[in-house]
Amino acid sequence: MAPTVHAFDWPDRFVVGTVGTPGDRTFFLQVRTGQEIVSVSLEKQQASALADRIDEVLDTLMAEDGNPFSVPSGTPVELEDTDPLDEPVDDLFRAGTMSLGWDPNISQLVVEAYAIAEIDVDALEPDALELRDGILEIDLEPDELLRVTIPVGSARAFAKRARDVVASGRPVCSLCGEPMEGDHVCELPDGFR
Repeated sequence: MAPTVHAFDWPDRFVVGTVGTPGDRTFFLQVRTGQEIVSVSLEKQQASALADRIDEVLDTLMAEDGNPFSVPSGTPVELEDTDPLDEPVDDLFRAGTMSLGWDPNISQLVVEAYAIAEIDVDALEPDALELRDGILEIDLEPDELLRVTIPVGSARAFAKRARDVVASGRPVCSLCGEPMEGDHVCELPDGFR
């Protein structure tokens, strides 16, 4: 069965945000058009990787001779968004696989977040299972998919905000690389003091 697609083309708002306090935050992708709001939870690392990849794609497009897609080098001030997530923040699904694409027909980025597929092993049909090189592979389609199409300026703003949100967590110890909180004590490898 094909997944339910929640599609937003050039939405009013598309951001990464969090609920909770540093060290106990839940990250969300949130998109809004008019009164319709969709929030999808994701991992901090997914938010960071998505921001980095968006900037890589935009930098590549900007480097094309004459910058034909008018990709800004930074975030346009009028597109910066520092507001909290829109309420209510109801988790539609948890993002698993994510993809990023460029639609040259409309000169916009396409971000897709696929729901993590939950498996009831007992209910699987035998033809959904395949043993390949000693590894059991299961052919599953996600139940839901969030697809957001955004212009290049909005994509720069999205990436900047995502990086800012990720960086606003607990500070990272320069010695051990672990988040610092409370009475932080480094656990360094043997031989280090």
